[in-house]
Amino acid sequence: MRRNHLLAATGVCLALIAYATLARLAGRPALIGHAEAYWVFVIERFSAYALLGFLLSFLLPGRFAGACMLVLAVAGFLEIFQAFILDQDPHILDVLQKAAGGIVGVLLAQTILAFLPRPPS
Repeated sequence: MRRNHLLAATGVCLALIAYATLARLAGRPALIGHAEAYWVFVIERFSAYALLGFLLSFLLPGRFAGACMLVLAVAGFLEIFQAFILDQDPHILDVLQKAAGGIVGVLLAQTILAFLPRPPS
């Protein structure tokens, strides 16, 4: 049952990230408004991908490389898909910010998992 909840939470997180990344500028969600400072965008990207990496790491316990590769693939592919949308422009710096957030989320979850008791086998 717990795995189903993790899978659903990861799917919802991924869907919201994809929507926020690929939506047109007028339909994009914003914390403060569409005239936000650049650092707000950086924090939004970093924290969204940190949450995705955190959830993926709990979904794939003990698979550090697999969780990191999934986060990096999602960040890369969504940034590539932005090139096909008219009012979007992909940047390599955005991919690096998203990847850093995802890897921090994976590292945090792996640290937590290392201290949790393991079920008897």
